[in-house]
Amino acid sequence: MSTQQAVVTAKTEGGVPAVDPTLKGHVRQYVQRLRGGEMGALPAVIGLAVLCVVFSVMRPTFTSEQNFANLFTQGAAVIVIAMGLVFVLLLGEIDLSAGFTSGVCAAVMAVTLTSWGWPWYVSVLLALVTGTVIGLFLGTLVSKVGIPSFVVTLAAFLAFQGVVLIMISGGKIISVTDPVIIAVANKNLPPWLGWLLLVVGVGGYAALQVNRALGRKKRGLAAEPFSVIGARVGALALIGGAAVFVLNLERSRNTLITSLKGVPIVVPIVVVLLLLWTFVLQRTAFGRHLYAVGGNAEAARRAGISVDRIRITAFMISSTMAAVGGIVAASRLQSVDPNTGGSNVLLYAVGAAVIGGTSLFGGKGRVLDAVLGGAVIAVIDNGMGLLGYSAGVKYVVTGAVLLLAAGIDALSRKRAAAAGLR
Repeated sequence: MSTQQAVVTAKTEGGVPAVDPTLKGHVRQYVQRLRGGEMGALPAVIGLAVLCVVFSVMRPTFTSEQNFANLFTQGAAVIVIAMGLVFVLLLGEIDLSAGFTSGVCAAVMAVTLTSWGWPWYVSVLLALVTGTVIGLFLGTLVSKVGIPSFVVTLAAFLAFQGVVLIMISGGKIISVTDPVIIAVANKNLPPWLGWLLLVVGVGGYAALQVNRALGRKKRGLAAEPFSVIGARVGALALIGGAAVFVLNLERSRNTLITSLKGVPIVVPIVVVLLLLWTFVLQRTAFGRHLYAVGGNAEAARRAGISVDRIRITAFMISSTMAAVGGIVAASRLQSVDPNTGGSNVLLYAVGAAVIGGTSLFGGKGRVLDAVLGGAVIAVIDNGMGLLGYSAGVKYVVTGAVLLLAAGIDALSRKRAAAAGLR
């Protein structure tokens, strides 16, 4: 099996099938994929829409401007950590240490920032480097030593919990007072800047899609019809425009004291990370090789792909994104304590990736899955909180949704295998 053949296999495993040049053919092809078990993120999208409708009917305050903004800030840290976990899950591996990795990195930032008096950018950089080194260590144990990722990351889960306790001695709380760090999850963009970023984002997306279609046509390859591209761009503009409009509404209950409006700063940060890692997965050799290894590691090895290097890099990305998630969480709470990164952080992050459509069996998933799954979890947590349900009920419902998502994934794989797609 040649490297080129492995790349083709990777594209198939990554959910990027051949393109039909007509609109009718494109729709027919999509329906065929659904019938063949390739559900993708459709269950998450449908579930998210249903949940929003149900909570809006049962609790009208769910759709208020204030609560809409809260959804973004509440789910940001989990979504960021889930983005990194997607890379590990694509390999069919698991990282159980991601939650407390975020706690360790947040503690590193907080200690150097407050106790040592370092500038915020140095503290943030050190936290990110700490996450990368952790990922390098875990990935090396999995790839070079051969210890199962479940065992390695479970051991790290326990050890990093102790590291956080040691770093934050006495169980005290370290307050984060740096205005730049606090602004990440607590401040908003000026309304005009939110609209500008939307226009730039939609315009850039449209330009990339059109350029890709024209490039394929020049090379004599089938390209998506411009009607499909127009529909995608229009949907993005409509959804993004509605979100920016709502977020730019005044959310302060007392405008005489302070004004509270604009897109939360954490939103463009999440969008940039989404674009970055989507590009890495879909437009780089590393991304294609990652899908190939997740689909069939032995075939990828025979094709000349360095399987160990791919695995180590995936764990490094996962832990680095956990560090980013820890920084976002510390910003939102404006503090770091021994429980940072613990509790339900890991479970929610893994659940977000799986609910969004990333397969636990490897070889199938996108970074967008983490965003969609994280949104589902945030909506469940927020909506049930508004309805007055206890934490126990929230966990039961979230667990049921995760089990349902995993069940859909398993059934879709069986159907795809029966249809000869796997």
